[in-house]
Amino acid sequence: MTERMRVICSHLPAVGTLADVGCDHGYMTKYALDHGLCERAYVSDVSAESLSKAEKLLEREIADGRCFSVCADGLEGLPEPPDCVLIAGMGGEEIVRILSRGIPQQFVLQPMKNADKVRAFLLRNGCGIVADYTFSDGKWYDLIVGFASGDSVYSDWEIAFGRDNLKNPTDAFLRKIRKEQRDLRNALASPALSVENRDALRKRLYELEEITDAIDGDL
Repeated sequence: MTERMRVICSHLPAVGTLADVGCDHGYMTKYALDHGLCERAYVSDVSAESLSKAEKLLEREIADGRCFSVCADGLEGLPEPPDCVLIAGMGGEEIVRILSRGIPQQFVLQPMKNADKVRAFLLRNGCGIVADYTFSDGKWYDLIVGFASGDSVYSDWEIAFGRDNLKNPTDAFLRKIRKEQRDLRNALASPALSVENRDALRKRLYELEEITDAIDGDL
């Protein structure tokens, strides 16, 4: 299991039913079952070929009736609503599309991009977010954990960057935005940039500098 998976699994709650959507090899579902974090689990993928990898890993659990594989789009095809949904490794827009059909009581989400769109969607739907931060495992990842009810309130900056990253910034988040700042400054040094692109890069750099200045001011 990778460090990324370990971090995600550390936020899995103890529930009756867990649905791992886009389950890939099924490692996190196996972790949940092995550690008593769910009584039964569903591994789901739209691709039968991808799902077969999880079925192989979870062969014993499936035979024991503790795990069920469902070849379907998102949460469709599950015989019961899960208590918690795990969606890791998908784009934020795809996560929003899946959850727009119904948000389980608890969720653990790790969008690969467009995490801001996931946050905005959850907030519009009255969700409570209990963890929202950036971590690293060779790459940077965003993790969003919460409940279907709770009515969390976010500022625009918190939607864009993650609430916990601003209130209690991780080293991974700071390294991520400072690298982006360096990349933006290097890009702005190019004489070939169009006026439109230069203005867009400057706007983004100014936004990041505001964030780091605010964080540094609190430390």
